[in-house]
Amino acid sequence: MARKATSKGSSRSGGTSKSSGSSSGAVTRRPSSSGGGSSSSRDTMGEAFIKLLQSPLVAELVAVAATAALAALAEHGFTTGSESTRSKRAGKAVKEAGKAAAAAVGRRLANEIDEIRQAAKDGAKA
Repeated sequence: MARKATSKGSSRSGGTSKSSGSSSGAVTRRPSSSGGGSSSSRDTMGEAFIKLLQSPLVAELVAVAATAALAALAEHGFTTGSESTRSKRAGKAVKEAGKAAAAAVGRRLANEIDEIRQAAKDGAKA
C-alpha cells in the first residue's frame, strides 16, 4: 500500500517544528504481506469482506452467540456470597458464556455447511 509521508509534529503541538522525515510529499511503499498484488485486488477483497460482514448469516451468528452467552450467564446466580466468591463465580460464568457462544456458533455453521452440501448434491442430480 502506498502511504504519503507527513509531518506529525506540527499538527500535535500547534507550532512549527522540524520533522526528521521528508515533507515533500514523497510516497513510500510498504512491502505487502500477501505476496504483492494490485490495488484493485485489495479493493475487491476489502469489498468482499464488507459484504460478508453485512450478510444475514453473520448477523444470525452474532445473535446465536449472544443468546447462548446470555443463557449461560443466566444459569449462574450472582445474588449471594462474599465479594471474593462472587468475583470467582463471575469469572467462571464469563468463561462458560464464551464457551457456550462458541459452541452455538459452531453448531450453526455446521448446519449451514450441511445445508449447502445437500443443496449442491441435489443440484448435481438435477
